[in-house]
Amino acid sequence: MTGRIVEPAPLVIEGYASLWGVADLNRDVVAKGAFAASLAKSGPGGVRMLHQHEGRSVAGVWDEMVEDERGLFVRGRILDWSPEARFAQALARAGAMDGLSIGFRAARARREGALRVLVEVELWEVSLVTFPMLPAARFSIASGSSGFQTGKKAA
Repeated sequence: MTGRIVEPAPLVIEGYASLWGVADLNRDVVAKGAFAASLAKSGPGGVRMLHQHEGRSVAGVWDEMVEDERGLFVRGRILDWSPEARFAQALARAGAMDGLSIGFRAARARREGALRVLVEVELWEVSLVTFPMLPAARFSIASGSSGFQTGKKAA
């Protein structure tokens, strides 16, 4: 019997890592344009995709990061290069994890009552998380991405 070996492929995801003007559970609010300088300096390739903010659990790569009218839109690939990345892929595929969370340094911020308004942010990483600090920061599997590709023929 011959057939094809099914190999894991990158799982393409997309969503919003941050939304303008929406307070997170820590009372941080990101101002429109806060990521512009950081993204101009590093681009999406300079921002890591981690699993649960764990520095040694790089889950994939970010291919696109765009500030639009709603917030910071991201698109990337969860890869299969480590057990942690495969675990993140399995969780995303099952719908058990769909949150995004930013890891950053506040370059400029101001207080507005109980809120900290982040005016300029140095973006270090966007993590795939179970419970995002900003509940509306979510990703979905991009249309046409199954996470599997047909590989070599099996004997």
